[in-house]
Amino acid sequence: MKTNRMPTDGFALLVDGLVKTEFETREGAQRGASDLKQRFPSLKIGIYDAVAKRAEPVEA
Repeated sequence: MKTNRMPTDGFALLVDGLVKTEFETREGAQRGASDLKQRFPSLKIGIYDAVAKRAEPVEA
C-alpha cells in the first residue's frame, strides 16, 4: 500500500494536496509543475520544499 508521505529532502510536486512526484532540485519541480498546469489548468498544483517544510502554489 502506498502512503502519501511528505519527503524529507528535495522537492515534491503536489496535485490537489497529494504528493505525486519527487525532485532533487527546485528547477526540476518547477518545470514539472508548469508543464502539468499548462496541460490541466483546473488542477490545484503546488511545490513542496522539504527542507523549509513549506508548500507554495503554482499559478498558470
